[in-house]
Amino acid sequence: MRTILITGPGGSGRTTVAAGTALRAAREGCRTLLLSADRTDTPGAVLGTETGAAPVEVRPGLTAWRPDAAAGFRQDLADFQARAASVLDLLGASRLDAEEVTPLPGAEELTFLRALRDAALSEDHDLLVVDLPALPEALALLALPEELRRYLRRLLPPERQAARALRPVLGRLAGVPMPADWLYETAARWDTELAAVEAVLNDRHTAVRLVAEPGPAGAAALRTARLGLALRGLRTEALIANRTLPDAAPGSWLAGLLAQQREALEEWRGTYDVHPVPHLGRDPRGTDDLTALAVPAAGAARAPVEWTVADRIAEDGVLVWHIPLPGAIREELDLIRRGDELVITTGPFRRIVALPSALRRCTVSGAGLREGELRVRFAPDPGLWPAAAR
Repeated sequence: MRTILITGPGGSGRTTVAAGTALRAAREGCRTLLLSADRTDTPGAVLGTETGAAPVEVRPGLTAWRPDAAAGFRQDLADFQARAASVLDLLGASRLDAEEVTPLPGAEELTFLRALRDAALSEDHDLLVVDLPALPEALALLALPEELRRYLRRLLPPERQAARALRPVLGRLAGVPMPADWLYETAARWDTELAAVEAVLNDRHTAVRLVAEPGPAGAAALRTARLGLALRGLRTEALIANRTLPDAAPGSWLAGLLAQQREALEEWRGTYDVHPVPHLGRDPRGTDDLTALAVPAAGAARAPVEWTVADRIAEDGVLVWHIPLPGAIREELDLIRRGDELVITTGPFRRIVALPSALRRCTVSGAGLREGELRVRFAPDPGLWPAAAR
């Protein structure tokens, strides 16, 4: 399945563009699902068909779905209480009824990620168009699966070494056996689910479309977004310049705004594949308006973003890890080696990535930022590197 993730600054019209993208694909014969993270029914207002917790057919070939975070959280809590029954009984805790449960912070994001996974793994559709939240929330959402998996592995290692060591001690203190297996089983299930979401985001058929209104505010938001997406290894397929104005007579009140838009478009064309979408003079409502926007079709998948390791041992005695970071600023870049991981901080973003196996047997010997690419040099550790490779 082809997956297109659509986001942009708040108020940029990203839901409208997502709906237009999905509608065009459906009209071209592609079985399409529009998945929206919007809390209110903005997709339904744009499409002219109410959307909600159950997928609804908008027209032949086009389905829309807006998952219900509250229902998902209630089901998760019920499952958790069933699995942890023995621990809750040991502690004398009372169960929570579904009617008294309201979603906690973060539940909405996890519900949406599960829906994204289920939609991507479904064989009922050829194209998944994902209407993500506004840029800051979208970038945090896209980082969540990897970060949660790392936390789970650190706190509940699959080897269960901590459980084996502590369970007898805790059992003696409590006077009863400590039921630790359910905890690791739950962690393993969560890890599997999060890994499936990660696989969707990292798939070569997944790409990001950015939506922004040409102007200073949109340009500033895109500069930040470009860096955040690059750090996650996500490829930006296209930039939809929304609400572009028609030509205006000199001296009219639109002339200044039009000049501002054209300046932003010229700057963006040096970086993105830009597709202007016209301003209709009104808020688009219904399929006829969406068709009039002429949103670009979903193209073929392009080459994925790769962080490659170049072997320069023969020439310079090092391996070089090439990490694309377009828009990064040298003064805002920081690197820390922590065991078999590299902590990368650039601007407001941070990511902790596992080192490729070859680099784990090396020491960091330097790094440089050139032409939007971070190049980290690793020197082989003589005590760990095979003699034949030296």
